[in-house]
This record gives sequence, C-alpha cells and structure tokens, in this order.
Amino acid sequence: MGVLVGLDLGEKRVGVARSDETGTIAEAYATLTFKTKDDLLRQLKECLEELGPEKVVVGLPETLSGERGFAAKKVLAMVDWLKESLSMEWVLWDERFTTVEAEAILLEADLSRKKRRGIRDRLAAQRILQSYLDTRKNA
Repeated sequence: MGVLVGLDLGEKRVGVARSDETGTIAEAYATLTFKTKDDLLRQLKECLEELGPEKVVVGLPETLSGERGFAAKKVLAMVDWLKESLSMEWVLWDERFTTVEAEAILLEADLSRKKRRGIRDRLAAQRILQSYLDTRKNA
C-alpha cells in the first residue's frame, strides 16, 4: 500500500493530509490558500506530485440525514473539475463533524483565532483521512 492524501475542500482554502506508507496513520500536511480555481489546481498538482499518492480521499459534507445538500454539490463539482486535470483514483468520504472536531481540538489547545484558521483545514483533512483509514482497516 502507498501513501494516501486526504483533502478538505473549501472556497478559499484546502486542507491536505497524508498517510504513512502502511496506510495506518494520517497526519496534517498543509493548507493551500487560493484565489482562483487555476491557482488551486497549480498548488494541488505540486502537492500531489510531491506526495505521490495512490489515491485522494475528499471530504464530502453530507447533511445530518446523509443527503447531499448545497455544500456537497459544490464539492462534487470541484472534484469533477479536478479529475479532468489530475488523473488518479478519487474517493468521496463522509466528512460530517470533522471541522467541528478539528475546531474543538484547537480550542482545547488554547490557540488564538488567527492560529486556528491556519491549522483547522489541514486538521479537518487529517480527520477525514484517518476516518477512511480506520474504516478500511476494520473492514
């Protein structure tokens, strides 16, 4: 098994996480900040080339009832657009509560609002990827 990458896609920032070679542990890796889709694509290409993942796991923000609302549809459209330029395996993964979990961890660490903003997205990506890894391991 190779490295997997987890993404928490946002409108201005994308959190990136990576797994170890064994697919056991996910670690927060980077936060990509962008203004245009082309800027995001360039940064993401560089990041994925550096990490060389086997697949990319993207958080899908479903509603509490498991439906795909407005936010999920935006993520699906973004993933479809990214797939056109980045040919690799893409997995959509339920990300309900990952940003809330990340924020709770950062509040517990007593970080300022400014410091939390820079870390929250990559920590959410780590929670998404770790959830995927744990589920796959227990299956």
